[in-house]
Amino acid sequence: MLGSNVAGSGSVLALLPCRGVPFKFPVVAGISQRKKVASDLKEDEGSVRLLHFDEAQNRRGFVMLSLVAAGISVALPASGKGKNKSKYDEKRLLEQNRKIQAANNAPEGFPNFIREGFEVKVVTSENYVRCDSGLIYLDIDVGKGDCPKDGQQVTFHYVGYNESGRRIDSTYAQGSPAKIRMGTKVLVPGFEEGIRDMRPGGKRRIIIPPELGPPVGPSTFFSSKQFEVFDVELLGVKDCQRRTIGFYSDFVCD
Repeated sequence: MLGSNVAGSGSVLALLPCRGVPFKFPVVAGISQRKKVASDLKEDEGSVRLLHFDEAQNRRGFVMLSLVAAGISVALPASGKGKNKSKYDEKRLLEQNRKIQAANNAPEGFPNFIREGFEVKVVTSENYVRCDSGLIYLDIDVGKGDCPKDGQQVTFHYVGYNESGRRIDSTYAQGSPAKIRMGTKVLVPGFEEGIRDMRPGGKRRIIIPPELGPPVGPSTFFSSKQFEVFDVELLGVKDCQRRTIGFYSDFVCD
């Protein structure tokens, strides 16, 4: 604080400047007293500047405190890196997810998904294969024979699940397997990639990331930003030939 008791016929008070209020000297002060106060002010110029800075900081703190008291969220500048999810939190989420999957009758060894913001961690056993495309799969039975090629017809059964292990589709429930020609862009990209190197008789669990899924819409069972899991059984692979009758053309698969 810049307050001075100056020797003389009375005390002279140097008023600290408020916003927009200049320093004032009492009229009764003599010339020597005025010089003395001016000298003190010059010496303490750094203190006055610091006081102005502290005053601005205090005003800012008062405003932020008032906003918080009024229920308004105040964004503070970030300092350092954000805290990573602890192992305890991850373990707790895993336990919660497994309980949900058990309630949905998810199959044994079903993968787990831990979400943190926009990031998703897929938790599986070490037996799963992780592809550069983001596809993840596990061979349950390898099967025998040649892998399907573009233009060939594949016949397969599948059961589809969402992240919580709830069944969303099944050809077994429909009573007949699916049949599709490879390379026609009819299958979901991740699904076709997942069965492309399967062999007849093989069984595989495929985990499809959102970027390899189909367009999301009301006509699909895929959810935005959700992984989908498929248990696939490849029943057979057939060659196909184009057949033309008049103006009609189709493919016949042996």
